[in-house]
Order: sequence, then C-alpha cells, then structure tokens
Amino acid sequence: MSGKPALRRGATDASAPVSGDRPVDDRSVAARLFAIIDAFTTPIAASLTLTAIAERARLPLSTTHRLVAEWVNWGGLTRQDDGRYALGLRLWEIGVQTPTAHNLRTIALPYLEDLFEVSREHVHLAILDGHDALYLEKLSGHSPVRIISRVGGRLPLHSTGVGLVLLAYAPMDVIQAYLGTALQRFLPQTVSSPDELRRRLAEVRVQGVARMSDEMTVGSSSIAAPIRDSTGLVVAAVSTVTRSGTPVDPAQELAVRVAAQGISRALGYRRPTS
Repeated sequence: MSGKPALRRGATDASAPVSGDRPVDDRSVAARLFAIIDAFTTPIAASLTLTAIAERARLPLSTTHRLVAEWVNWGGLTRQDDGRYALGLRLWEIGVQTPTAHNLRTIALPYLEDLFEVSREHVHLAILDGHDALYLEKLSGHSPVRIISRVGGRLPLHSTGVGLVLLAYAPMDVIQAYLGTALQRFLPQTVSSPDELRRRLAEVRVQGVARMSDEMTVGSSSIAAPIRDSTGLVVAAVSTVTRSGTPVDPAQELAVRVAAQGISRALGYRRPTS
C-alpha cells in the first residue's frame, strides 16, 4: 500500500502525466502567475471573468481560481462587485517607479499639459515595448472623440500615431521583425501591407511626424512626433488625437512638434548644428 490517498471518482492526479488531446503544461508556477496578468493584455481587457482568464491563460479553472486569489491578496488584481476581475493599483504603483517610465513621465508632464491646454484634445505619451506602443500617460480632451487607449495599455504600432513614430525610428532589425508579422487590419483604412507600411515609415522619418486617420478607431485622427534622448535616439512619442474628417490643422501639428522638441531638450537632446 503506497499511502497515497485515493482519488475521488472523476478527479485527476495533477502529478500524473496528462493523456489524450490535452497538452502537458510544463510552465513554472511563476510563468502561470504571469500568464494570469498577460490575460488582460492580449487583447486588452478592462475586466474579465474567471472563466475568461482561464481560457486566455490556458489554465484549468481550479488553478486559475487559486492563482487569481493570490494576485488579489497581493493587490495585483481586484475583484469587482459583479464578480469580474481587473488589474489592481499595486501593479501600477510598481510600474511607474521603473526608472525609464517614472523619469520620462515626470519630465514630459509639463509639456504634455501645455500641449493639452493648446489643443484641448486627447494627448498621449508612449514608448516602444516589444511590438507594441506602451502608453505612459494620457490626458483626456473635452471632445467626445472615442479612443481605446489607456495608461499602462498597449496598442499595435502600425495602427496608432505614436506607434508609427516609434516603429519608424526603431532599429532596422526591429522594423524587419515587425514587418514580418501579420499586420491586423482593424478598419478599412488600416495599413496592413508590409510594403505600404515600409513606405509610410520612410515618410515619417523624412517629415518628422506621423499622421493617421480612422485606422484604429472610427472617427479619430492622430498627429505624433518623436522624442529623443541625449544621445539622439528616439525613446518615446507624443501625440494628439482629434476628430477625423476635418483638414489637418497646421497649428495642431506645430504644437505636437513643439511639445516633442521641448521634452527632447529636457532629456538632454541638442539638435546637431551642422
């Protein structure tokens, strides 16, 4: 007699190999914990049911329930009144303390506020993270233009103004890798052809600004410009989002350029004199 407790009818031994069509999940406990958080990012979701988290994380419901409880106790997730789960403030508190995000947000904020006062439109600050534009700051305008961006959220590079800028000035290997992925077409005007996107990125580098309209959300247009650090590398992008269907306002574009230049100077960038 082995001393191992007998399983109840219908139960499975978690330590035994998994048979049948279900693949063996050999991820570590840490990887499964992180899969819970990743469930909220691909695609972005403000809140999820326990079942939805389990499906996105590719975990059994019982395991998901246990790991979600750990996240809730720590503060990484919060349980809402309707029983759904959302990301908790503890993750945000830690995230904004990272040197890059914290320093950039602190330095950029006065310029973002000035841009907001001038434009009265949505203002974004984003950085490149993998194949996404990661939003560090968002000032919401008074206009009812609908946008899906959020602080701490991610959006594709090819379908957002800040994303186009970040991709245009990224290292060539990053650009090539991105062009090799499936470019999702969110709306009829979304550029999803690698060749067309390559031409567009070249145009952004020549003009020093990205313009797009009705490519991520219906009814919105974006103007974005690059932010450089002391070495001249593009480390972030700033943009405004306005209602589409109206001619590009030269004053609006100038304001975005001025904000980007101001943040760049604050980061130590000096335009070459020759």
